[in-house]
Amino acid sequence: MRAYDNKIIFAGPVGAGKTTAIGAISDIAPVTTDARASDMTLNRKDTTTVALDYGVLMLDEATKVHLYGTPGQERFDFMWDILSQGGIGLILLLDNTRSNPVKDLQFFLNAFRDMLKAAPLVIGVTKTDLRATPSIETYAALLEKFDMRPPIFEIDARSREDVKKLVLALLFSIDPGLES
Repeated sequence: MRAYDNKIIFAGPVGAGKTTAIGAISDIAPVTTDARASDMTLNRKDTTTVALDYGVLMLDEATKVHLYGTPGQERFDFMWDILSQGGIGLILLLDNTRSNPVKDLQFFLNAFRDMLKAAPLVIGVTKTDLRATPSIETYAALLEKFDMRPPIFEIDARSREDVKKLVLALLFSIDPGLES
């Protein structure tokens, strides 16, 4: 893998855990662009990403994976296109405690449809300990309707091992011959 090709995008709604996930797995202190929430986001958390989150995962001495987190708010969707450029894959985080996470899934599949034409997708569902439905099977059934079968995991965005599972699944989707 060439260094400039190793860019993974983390996307999803506000509060799904993008900033937390990048922080959990990054081998450097992550760069964040959080600002005080001033809209309905304030109901979910005090700060929100307004431009990007950035971290680096070292696979070995010579191979870095660059991790870019997008803002979750639709008003910052111009950043989604900018950050997606050159991305080798998309990790979509969904917050199971939101009012309609299935609708969130459909929204983000549509928002990133151009990227997903050429790049694999992996889905991480967060906060399933707080709300068990929809189930992984529900998400999988919806994705089948779009003729998509990406790996889907229940994860804790604070867990390095859980986030690593997402990244490895994405890398294996790109090159099934990779060693773990």
